[in-house]
Amino acid sequence: MFATTKAFSGFAVDDIAAAKQFYGETLGLNVSEDHGMLTLHIVAGTDILVYPKADHTPATYTILNFPVDDIDAAVDALIGRGVRFEHYEGIETDERGIMREEGPPIAWFTDPAGNILSVMEQS
Repeated sequence: MFATTKAFSGFAVDDIAAAKQFYGETLGLNVSEDHGMLTLHIVAGTDILVYPKADHTPATYTILNFPVDDIDAAVDALIGRGVRFEHYEGIETDERGIMREEGPPIAWFTDPAGNILSVMEQS
């Protein structure tokens, strides 16, 4: 039934203006706004809908992963833009928040609404 449908993902935020600034300016994504919602235009041609929700509760899991070639360079660049990286209990990370022990190197951070995002080094 949906084999030929171009599906897309979405998530909620509590402040569209803050999200537009964060995703567009801080992360440098191509962002458009229409009818009070944002669309994140990802290079691969996939769009992600960001919609307002007044009683938004951030997800307790990663909602969006950004693959990068060099996690150290990506983390340094994001820190330079004011992004703070998370340190979770039970997960060993370095001082900047990069976990290198299991799987690919990854570092987590949040958007202004508290949603969890990551940068993950590609192999």
